[in-house]
Amino acid sequence: MAAAQGQRSDGAGEMDGSEGKVADAAPPAFRAAVEALREARLRPEIEIDPTRPPQRLAPYAYALEAAVVDGEEDLADGRLVLLHDPAGHDAWQGTFRLVTLVRAELEPEMAADPLLPEVCWSWLTGALRSRGLSVGEASGTVTRAGSYYFGGLSERPPASQIEIRASWTPREGGGGVPDTGAHLAAWCELLCQVAGLPPVGPGSGDGSV
Repeated sequence: MAAAQGQRSDGAGEMDGSEGKVADAAPPAFRAAVEALREARLRPEIEIDPTRPPQRLAPYAYALEAAVVDGEEDLADGRLVLLHDPAGHDAWQGTFRLVTLVRAELEPEMAADPLLPEVCWSWLTGALRSRGLSVGEASGTVTRAGSYYFGGLSERPPASQIEIRASWTPREGGGGVPDTGAHLAAWCELLCQVAGLPPVGPGSGDGSV
């Protein structure tokens, strides 16, 4: 992956599902939203790259994959997809939608916390609120899973994972374009918190727009 503070993703996929490209015929609002994602400055622990977007969720889509990296180790990883339907979408209550998946391994003490799902969801909503972002139609799931090893794998210690799936409608600003750069920074803050890093709010050196 390319470091987020260095090389940025250089394009968007649309209906053909191409990676790192945006069609000349894409709507101006979509192009502006993608450009804001390109220009967002993120925490140095984040490595991020464009990836192939989904094909059938919306007429235009752009996807990023990111990881929180400590040396050679990925502490958490995820995918963020920007969807755009110029005609609007009843379920979204808007023309844009953000869809995400975040995953991380958990320390045993954290995995045992009965409030973990509520805490993880609050990290997402709190990161959005801290940047003054207004969202609509937010929904999602938080799944905690455990793995136990037997037979030839019995020497491995039990492992626990957390998975967050969420989607929300970003409120549109001037020209019908949401502040996707700020939404990306909030999402990366969620990644860092799931990875066990302390939160860094806007204006505290995270470099978010």
